[in-house]
Amino acid sequence: MIRTLTAYTAEVDDPQLAVEQITEQLNASGGLLKGTIGIVACHYEFVLSGVFKAVSEALPFNVVGTISSIQSVAAQTDTLLLTLMVMTSDDVSFETVLTPSLMTDPGSVIRECYQAANGDRKPALILTFAPYLIQNSGDDYVNVITEASGGVPCFGTLAVDDTADFSYCFMLAEGDFHRDRMAMILIYGDLNPRFYIASISENRMLDRSAVVTKSDGPILMEVNERPFAEYLDDLGLLQAAETNYAMSSLPFLLDYNDGTPKVSKLFVALTPEKYAICAGAMPEGRTLFMTMANRDDILLTTAETMERLKHDLTGASGLLIYTCVSRSMTLAADQYQETALINEMIGTQIPYMMVNSGGELCPTMVSDHKAINRFHNNAFIACLF
Repeated sequence: MIRTLTAYTAEVDDPQLAVEQITEQLNASGGLLKGTIGIVACHYEFVLSGVFKAVSEALPFNVVGTISSIQSVAAQTDTLLLTLMVMTSDDVSFETVLTPSLMTDPGSVIRECYQAANGDRKPALILTFAPYLIQNSGDDYVNVITEASGGVPCFGTLAVDDTADFSYCFMLAEGDFHRDRMAMILIYGDLNPRFYIASISENRMLDRSAVVTKSDGPILMEVNERPFAEYLDDLGLLQAAETNYAMSSLPFLLDYNDGTPKVSKLFVALTPEKYAICAGAMPEGRTLFMTMANRDDILLTTAETMERLKHDLTGASGLLIYTCVSRSMTLAADQYQETALINEMIGTQIPYMMVNSGGELCPTMVSDHKAINRFHNNAFIACLF
């Protein structure tokens, strides 16, 4: 069994004070058990000021996580926060894996690191933390982890910051920060994690679906044997797609045509050739549904998902949530409203941490201890353990 503790600090300038605040909250929640791991999220200012490093070095266990633009814990929600979730147990163990650079052949790097750390054992859950790298695909990450592990459930996030060029999207591990490496937490023992996903209501799909007929990873070139721009023009959306608001207002739902749930993917921008740059792979032969996101649907899908989750709280010890930054962009001036909704619905029933994400890794289905892991955009994902 896992016992879960949470702590936070808003002290971005004074490392010593931040350490005192974090340790005081953890100590008040009780002592640590045999095995312990910390999951962190913070604004990049906590890294630049040295606060993250000081907090990490002061704790007697490994701490890993990511930079984020919004984080929430213990009813505290803000941009300028450092939040910490601690998992501690006598019968569940945690192993941290830190890869070398993912800039060259990331699939081989991740596979070799996982195999070297894991041997013949099989974790109950893999938590993953990686920077946002425009040249790499989160789909490749999740696919290689699934293959290497034999289908272990994989849950995690890509870092996201609030700069215009995402220059501080660090992965955080053991007091340091990395722009090109992945961390994994391999969790072993009697653990039965449950997963929940909210994306876009199917009634927000536009009438005409399309089959992806030409693509190159995240570059969508043709649908239904026609240029993608013509499909947009038929829907009256070509002009909207050329604006800076395309990412938050025009997400896709992608049907893998294999009986698994549809997965949300972000449309980021158009290339000069009018190809769509997406935030995830758009494999050929899959069916694409254009949608139109709005504030009401963000809150509706989150509330519906949390209602399902609340029925499973009995016996659970913690809740980890990642929600795509595009959802808070859609909420605009009400960017904290989704986190406020979670606090209203969960309150103090269970320790939880909620973090903004630049891409979400979460199973869509789990059966016989084998997961169908997917990479999502514009999604709210939750892991109850």
